[in-house]
Amino acid sequence: MRDANSAASATADSANSTSADSTSADSTNTCAPDSDSLILCGEPLNGLEDYPSILEVFEASCANYADRPAFSCMGKTLSYADVDRLSRNFAAWLEHDTELEPGDRIAIQLPNLLQFPVAVFGALRAGLVVVNTNPLYTEREMQHQFYDSGARAIVILANMADKLEKVLDRTSIEEVIITEIGDLHDFPKRPLINLAVRYIKKMVPAYTLPAAHGLRDVLKRGAGLSHTRVNRQPDDVAALQYTGGTTGVAKGTMLTHRNLVANMLQARGVISDVLKEGQEVLIAPLPVYHIYTFTVNCLYSMESGNHSVLITNPRDIDGFIKTLRTTPFTAFVGLNTLFSALCQRDDFKALDFSKLKLTISGGMALTRTAAERWEAITGCAIAEGYGMTETSPIVSFNPPRELQLGTIGRPVPGTELKVVDVDGVTLGRDQPGELCVRGPQVMKGYWQRDDATREAMDDENFIRTGDIAVIQSDGFVRIVDRKKDMIIVSGFNVYPNEIEDVVSGHPDVAEAAVVGISDEQSGEAIKLFVVSRNPDLDRDTLRAWCKEQLAGYKVPRFVEFRDELPKSNVGKVLRRELRDSENVTTREA
Repeated sequence: MRDANSAASATADSANSTSADSTSADSTNTCAPDSDSLILCGEPLNGLEDYPSILEVFEASCANYADRPAFSCMGKTLSYADVDRLSRNFAAWLEHDTELEPGDRIAIQLPNLLQFPVAVFGALRAGLVVVNTNPLYTEREMQHQFYDSGARAIVILANMADKLEKVLDRTSIEEVIITEIGDLHDFPKRPLINLAVRYIKKMVPAYTLPAAHGLRDVLKRGAGLSHTRVNRQPDDVAALQYTGGTTGVAKGTMLTHRNLVANMLQARGVISDVLKEGQEVLIAPLPVYHIYTFTVNCLYSMESGNHSVLITNPRDIDGFIKTLRTTPFTAFVGLNTLFSALCQRDDFKALDFSKLKLTISGGMALTRTAAERWEAITGCAIAEGYGMTETSPIVSFNPPRELQLGTIGRPVPGTELKVVDVDGVTLGRDQPGELCVRGPQVMKGYWQRDDATREAMDDENFIRTGDIAVIQSDGFVRIVDRKKDMIIVSGFNVYPNEIEDVVSGHPDVAEAAVVGISDEQSGEAIKLFVVSRNPDLDRDTLRAWCKEQLAGYKVPRFVEFRDELPKSNVGKVLRRELRDSENVTTREA
């Protein structure tokens, strides 16, 4: 999927937010898929009522595929029975040894490790709301997300526990569960991995969190405790997935059990004719905390009884290719940057792709060059789709047997699309306008952001995507422009406002503006324009300032100093004019 923005208890919901229930209450379509209506419809969505919550999906899969491999990572595999047992133990510990109640939020800040599905499904089984948190976050970013979500607990990798220590007293977190990379591996590999990470690679900075629990101790304790099943309702929130939305202000997208189950079924509806139940091996190099991989690899893959191979560090291309060499994979979930990087490697080109049936692209726009190169090397065309955090995330997808490169495909089952002009008037086919989405996968709303929820939705309960699209006469959709200023760097959503706020905090900066510029490898790169009070201020100083407060992918790659920034007659900086400018008349850093 091409990510455009790139996915609690009933009592908590009513107390803290205005629900957008009507956006996801009906899975029926108001028009037929092949009609000439101004609203483009997907096929009907079937099976949504079979699963009141994710828990029913999980329980059915663990029963039906108990002996099948569910998740692998770094050479260790957990079966469906293993994930069932370990997540049940975690849920039992949460139930008996903490004060957490159903509807409370628990942050999970983990990379792609076996601990991730155990923690997520254990938390859901205890009735908690998962707050997926990026492990790359800085202390400032962590503190905001934990405070805003009201998280009362966290599962965190030891590698970033030092950051948590520095912000813990500014959050509501009461329970800290720390895990190390090798914790779910067998002896003697487990201590060897953990010792190497801590003492040889020195990847675990010193920290002091005396009240924290070790995940292995928690799971051992939970094994001796009873567990009472917690029932969740379709409209109960399952996850808070943080995003800048359409405004750039970081906020939690409330994704309900119904939203996520619907998108899981929608994913199945568009790829089940290619991937079969209980027979596939899916490579998952993209972060599982991202809603794209969360839905595909933690929900769809689980529901279908398939096997997800979690890649902890895809930037380690040597190790990544070594895993691919020993894994008979049938599906690959990636994005443009990764496709390009792999295709430049001779050892990747030498792999056996004979079993590869499906390659899915998401997170950022797929370039024609990358798509054609991948197909030439692997013999498998890339199917691109489109989504956003607020839609759990899948909105549209290219049918694998009817690909149309350059489009984002057709709406997935149960989904309605329209394009509107600046006045909100619905436009016809082949006319560019803002793309709007309605369907059961559309969020319940933004956590404690009633005004933002109302702003995102129109009167017909369509969510505005902020992307300019054309609905073709053949029912395929093309993105032609972006209405909002969001930047997508290698699949990560970056919002100019956040970077500008950080840069403007530097004492030598008078004004700052951030835009995205085209980049062959990452899709877009961040360029910072600065008006400085100090003629000695340089690029490296500003980048170092940003690195202290922003995740690495948000740090501007390019910096240009100017005497002034272009503004409207009311003083608003004109980012589009900066994006479009080509003549540099000011000094460069």
